[in-house]
Order: sequence, then structure tokens, then C-alpha cells
Amino acid sequence: MQMQILVLLMAAVVFSAPRLFAEEQASAATPEQVSETSTVTIEYTVKDSKGKVVDSNVGKKPLTFDMEKHQIIPGLERRLVGMKVGEEKEIKVPAKEAYGEVQDELIIEVPLEKLPQGVKVGDMLQMQSADGRVYPCRVAEINDKTARLDLNHPLAGQDLTFDVKILKVKE
Repeated sequence: MQMQILVLLMAAVVFSAPRLFAEEQASAATPEQVSETSTVTIEYTVKDSKGKVVDSNVGKKPLTFDMEKHQIIPGLERRLVGMKVGEEKEIKVPAKEAYGEVQDELIIEVPLEKLPQGVKVGDMLQMQSADGRVYPCRVAEINDKTARLDLNHPLAGQDLTFDVKILKVKE
């Protein structure tokens, strides 16, 4: 009786081994998908609402980030979930899910004499707050005695389009 059971167990192992091996190979061949806990490496190009390329890492160092740490804009992060290694996609992200809408309270007026000589509209400057933090700002307007500085992100208020390729996913 024990011999029959042993033979049956051996037969079960022998006949199921190829199927188990095939399942193991199939799961290994399935590309990994981006999840909320993944570390992801991507190649990307981002365009503003007018279609102008504002940033790209194509042909440069890929961008690697942890989804759990929310290191990229929320609208892009959410739309990457479910993508697989090697997949390419055009992703549209509305302004409110990218760098936000323009906030009027972040546009301030300062005396012109507080700015460097020769400054012109469009120039990027840095401001330092009372607590020592440094903020980038753009000269939005210059009048006779004052200038308006915009502390909003340069892409605030713009819908963005990302061309993304998933290079690597790690859990």
C-alpha cells in the first residue's frame, strides 16, 4: 500500500512539473505594472497647453521616483498606475492636477529700486522671505515705480501633455 502511494505521489510530481514550470515561466515573462507602491523609471517629454516642449529627458538620464512618496505631479502619478514596462502613452493632465491654477495672491508688487538694474519682463529672479527661504519669481510687469512679481510656478494654470515610456518598475 505504501509503495502504491509513493508511486502515485511520484507520478503526480512528474506529470505536474512541466505545467508548474510553464506557469512559472509565464508569470516571469509578464511585464510588471506600475502600482501605488512601485519605484518607477520613465522617459518623458512634457508640453505646455500650446504644445511647446517645456521639458524632456529623452536621450538623457531617465527619471526614477517612488510612487508612495508622491514625488511627481499628482495627475501624472495617478495616470501611470497600471502601465507596464515598455508601454508608451500620451497623458493629458489638467492644470489643477499639475502645478495648480494661477493664484492671484502670489503676484506681488514691489518698489522698482528693490530689483536689480536692467531687469525686464520675463526675467526670473529669486526672493528671500523673512524666515530665510528662497523663492523663484518671474517679473510679470514693470511700471514707473513698481514691478509685479509672479511667484506662481511657471506652468501654473496650464494643462500639460506628457509623452511617457515606462522603462522599469520595481516593487
